Amino acid sequence: MSASPKPLAGIKVLDISRVLAGPWCGQMLADMGADVIKVERPGCGDDTRHWGPPWLAGSEESAYYLCANRGKRSVTVDMAKPEGQALIKQMAADSDVVIENFKVGGLKKYGLDYANLKALNPGLVYCSITGFGQESPYAHRAGYDFMIQAMGGIMSLTGKPDDEPGGGPVKSGVAFTDIFTGLYAANAVLAALYQRRDTGVGCHIDMALMDVQVGVLANQALNYLTSGNVPQRLGNAHPNIVPYQAFATQDGHMIVAVGNDEQFKRFCTVLSLSSLAEDSRFDTNGMRVQHRDQLVPVLEAALAQRPTDDWLARFEAVGVPSGPINTLDRVFDDAHVKARGLKQTLPHSQAGQVDLVANPIRMNGKSISASTAPPYLGEHTDDVLTDIGITTEQRQALRNAGII
Repeated sequence: MSASPKPLAGIKVLDISRVLAGPWCGQMLADMGADVIKVERPGCGDDTRHWGPPWLAGSEESAYYLCANRGKRSVTVDMAKPEGQALIKQMAADSDVVIENFKVGGLKKYGLDYANLKALNPGLVYCSITGFGQESPYAHRAGYDFMIQAMGGIMSLTGKPDDEPGGGPVKSGVAFTDIFTGLYAANAVLAALYQRRDTGVGCHIDMALMDVQVGVLANQALNYLTSGNVPQRLGNAHPNIVPYQAFATQDGHMIVAVGNDEQFKRFCTVLSLSSLAEDSRFDTNGMRVQHRDQLVPVLEAALAQRPTDDWLARFEAVGVPSGPINTLDRVFDDAHVKARGLKQTLPHSQAGQVDLVANPIRMNGKSISASTAPPYLGEHTDDVLTDIGITTEQRQALRNAGII
């Protein structure tokens, strides 16, 4: 994308969020070319800066902070003080978008809520991210990803059945709800900017972690709403497709993802079990789902006879979807991951360089990932305040007073 302006070039975003959902939204907009200004508390900054180890060698940055803040500029401002509030208002008046994830009503006392900033900038797109939204019986509650995964149903679907060894609810290995919320928020911001192009008026986007978690229950939600039956945990199996799960092999585990009946026939041929595909209990996916308890043990016994790599080669040769269960070292050593440039190395002003995960979106054959590393705390304070007309003498006075 370096040969031409990125899609959001010229858009200015004021990111006063912290931790993950809000910063993930801001990072997505930065990757697309927006000038994203990250407003942080002097001296400590975003909470995630301290969520380590591990830390980036040669710097004070945590790996957690680095995952969600590339492409941004960092400015430190104390919004609890009137002078700091005035600075943020000046920046908001010159911005297209504000992202915040304070508790409902938390910014009103600072004059930084939507109503106050809209009065300064009617075209402002103001995105609020909270646990339960602006209007809810739970609106006053704090929202954390782990808690929302539990309340929103995904943990009732993740993990082994209760009656199996190790059974019970399990959370996702990453902050699933926060990340989805950041992505939905970025989509909403883009839609609001597109609408503003025609109306000249911004809007208030109300994103709730709980809403997003329910929204991404996808087929499982419809399984319940359609049938009235409450889905249960199936471990690595699929509620609607068989065989579509993990299997033990002679030397480890692998995934088989048979998506249709023709693939099942080829799968059975590789296993030397062609008769299974002709059995009326298993010849269609619907019948296989009904009779999974009879089919899966037969498949398990067959797949345990050969090593993982042997099976993978055989299945690939006939077009049966399958794959290894990779640890992260193998992920980043994978030929696909390397070819697509999903590990991105950028210059870093303290550490020399930093390895990051690139944005997976590609446009015109190029990654859209931002080309600047996550900023150190306050790295761009002087530049940003100069942009809004704060002189060197004024900045020094603000520093002396602890405002910046």
